[in-house]
Amino acid sequence: MPLFEESSSEEELEAPETQGTPEAEAPDHIPYLVTFAFWETATDCNSLFNEWKGKEANVNVSVWYHQSGDFIIGGIATHGVFVSSPTSFTEEPPPDLPEELVIVPKNYQHLLAFAFAVKEINENPQILPNITLGFHIYDSYDNARRTYRATMLLLSLLERLVPNYVCDTQNNLIAVIGGLDTEISLQIANNLDIYKFPQVIYSPAPVMNDKTPGLPFYQMVPQEAIQNEGILALLLHFRWTWIGLVYIDNDNGERFVQTVSQMFTQRGVCFAFIERIPKFTYVSDIYGMQEQGAKIHDKLVDRKANVVVVHAESYSSAIFRWLPRLAELQNRAQKIKGKVWITTAQMEINSFVIQRNWDTEIFSGALSLRIHSNDLSRFKSFEESRNPSNAKGDGFIRDFWQQSFGCIFPDTAEDGVEAEICTGQEKLENLPAFFFEMSMTGQSYSIYNAVYAVAHALHAMLSSKDKRRAMMDTQSQKLQNQQYWQLHQFLRVVSFNNSDQNKIFFNEKGEVVAGLDVNNLKFFSNESFLRVKVGRMDVQASLDQAFTIDEDAITWHSWFNQTRPLSVCTESCHPGSSKKVKEGKPYCCYDCIPCPEGKISNREDMNDCNKCSDKDYPSKHQDFCIPRTLSFLSYEEPLGLSLAFFAPSFSLITALVLIMFVKHHNTPIVKANNQELTYTLLFSLLLCFLCTSLFIGRPEKLTCLLRQTAFAIIFSVAVSSVLAKTIMVILAFMATKPGSRMRKWLGKELAISIVLSCSLIQASICIVWLGISPPFPDVDMHSVAEEIVLECNEGSVTMFYCALSYMGFLAIISFTVAFLSRKLPGSFNEAKFITFSMLVFCSVWLSFVPSYLSTKGKYMVAVEIFSILASSSGLLGCIFSPKCYIIMLRPEVNNREQLMRRKF
Repeated sequence: MPLFEESSSEEELEAPETQGTPEAEAPDHIPYLVTFAFWETATDCNSLFNEWKGKEANVNVSVWYHQSGDFIIGGIATHGVFVSSPTSFTEEPPPDLPEELVIVPKNYQHLLAFAFAVKEINENPQILPNITLGFHIYDSYDNARRTYRATMLLLSLLERLVPNYVCDTQNNLIAVIGGLDTEISLQIANNLDIYKFPQVIYSPAPVMNDKTPGLPFYQMVPQEAIQNEGILALLLHFRWTWIGLVYIDNDNGERFVQTVSQMFTQRGVCFAFIERIPKFTYVSDIYGMQEQGAKIHDKLVDRKANVVVVHAESYSSAIFRWLPRLAELQNRAQKIKGKVWITTAQMEINSFVIQRNWDTEIFSGALSLRIHSNDLSRFKSFEESRNPSNAKGDGFIRDFWQQSFGCIFPDTAEDGVEAEICTGQEKLENLPAFFFEMSMTGQSYSIYNAVYAVAHALHAMLSSKDKRRAMMDTQSQKLQNQQYWQLHQFLRVVSFNNSDQNKIFFNEKGEVVAGLDVNNLKFFSNESFLRVKVGRMDVQASLDQAFTIDEDAITWHSWFNQTRPLSVCTESCHPGSSKKVKEGKPYCCYDCIPCPEGKISNREDMNDCNKCSDKDYPSKHQDFCIPRTLSFLSYEEPLGLSLAFFAPSFSLITALVLIMFVKHHNTPIVKANNQELTYTLLFSLLLCFLCTSLFIGRPEKLTCLLRQTAFAIIFSVAVSSVLAKTIMVILAFMATKPGSRMRKWLGKELAISIVLSCSLIQASICIVWLGISPPFPDVDMHSVAEEIVLECNEGSVTMFYCALSYMGFLAIISFTVAFLSRKLPGSFNEAKFITFSMLVFCSVWLSFVPSYLSTKGKYMVAVEIFSILASSSGLLGCIFSPKCYIIMLRPEVNNREQLMRRKF
């Protein structure tokens, strides 16, 4: 019976001109996809086969692996490729050109995983009870023409290429698993989409263009976004920011480059080079790749990019093994240094048979992503029991056996050709790991899960009570061909735990939800290698815990001497410096410049230096911030303690002098030059020494208000007293002249008036100062980098200098008057001592201003205290030490007669 009642177009479906006979032989190429011949006069399958007899000899049926069953799962494998050399024809070529089949030995495990899964399902009473699964597997040969042919063979009668005809003897195909690479998967889908057969692929989803319909893929490898995130996580973890990228020259490769180039760049990863691996069909093409291969070789030699990300197909590792040979052909003297290869899950470590003894060092230390899995112990036993004698229905095993073990079977041996004879007892475990692995590869694991996914979906569909009648024949329990499309709805929601106890299910896009393992490849001298699981990308974990890696478990390439490889354009900028991008270079290439003063960088490769907070200051190397200490002139530190010691000491001396003068107040030397002024001056000097205590200790509001104003007023009283004494000396001398009118000015009133008027002016300045902008406690963050200076802010700096200037003005007047009167006649002229005292006073305060302005923090306070002590002690010593000398040591001269006669 015809599968379709009418064709989709006249171009695609043509009725034969002669009934019962095809118009032409079934073509040996892609048009199988659109060959819909309807055998309207054929009454049964036998007549159909008779019509086709004699023509299928030209079909060149593919190698197959069949196992019968109630329901059949189809498979399209990529086990080998046909090799031929390009030929230039000078005449019409023969119909068939010589070809040689070259297999990829490791891909034979894909068939074993398929058969092993079916075997387990058939032995499991919990899945499809009383129903037997079978399979038909054909080889695509990594060729579009043969892929279409293999697909049509699955859709036809067993071993008979008769598409679009349903016979009672036809097998019950329910789904197809394949293919290995994206282009093969797409070629299979172009056929299956017409019939709505489910297709489960174990390769990344092909890139669809606008003209391609939405094909029903079920993808057994995680979505590429997960792989991209895993690769990026690896790069960021090891700080590999300068990498190479090599990708296969197809649509998927282009999609990968477009995706990761933006994704990686946004996270600070730059590309040293991006190179394409040309896809090839013939082995001879590899030698034709000399120029391209040598170009890739040159990119890998003497590069700072020690990490190369590879996005390629399953066989691409075999291409990389050609690079040293291609370099030799191009006379490249330099060899590729050690690299860290990061490969995607699709790329397996394999080789062609002609690469049996080639060096494997290039892949040493590689990191490969792989679908999360564990070894299946029963599968290894299944492999070990495999040999040509017990491989019923397996048409692949003889070619695999002969090429893998380098022998031939007796029935294929040619006369005169010497070759080792295959016994069939050779052991798979003795094959190099590049040829065959006893542990299940990632792709085999995907095939294993794909078979189980189809079986569970079929089980769910057959168990559905609502659809049992529509989908099953109660007598034969066989699914009607017209209903296989209904398997889609069960595949979409299938969820099960495989024998590895990993949960398998698809997301809304038909992609399996599974994590990725990060494997490290360790190679040995006997051409074997070991996969060591060193990390994982868990898609169901939180973002911060999705990626894990055990760096200590990684064995790097010997080139790196087991130290973590660097892959950067520029060595890291150490803390204390920042990056400066080189003009015209990628931002990963930069110079390191020291941080400017006052800034720090506490991490490597910082784009800019940062300021410390106000409470911190930069370290010597500007690589971290140090907490500032609070700084003020305290009693606990030596400087403050010493100043605090001198202040009461001088105060005590002043008090003793004052007591001495009070005790001897009736003596002439005390009475000279106004006794009250002397007491006033001594008392003001006593207060000057004591007021320095306001400057020591933590600044408080009250001390800040008093320290400068009290000092200014008290010092003004002292200097005013000195000025009054000087004026009184001059008046006393002038009053001694006969007929002088100055006698009336001599007295207490004038002296008190001078002191009060001069002091009141200073007091007025201080009152205005306190009223306009009084001093207050403040924090200075900038004067001293290492300290937070607690200080008294003077409020109005102008008023502060006004008060200071006024004291200086009084001092200069006093000094001038005293200096002019120093040579006045008299046995005890006090103006001389006042001159010396004011000279000391003025010298101290003239040096105070530059010293005060050039110091910072607590030392400014110390300078002011020292100036107060020095100037006050200068007044005390220069004016009162001669008098104290006479009172204490020369009392005999402390009388009026002696003072009038003696000169001092």
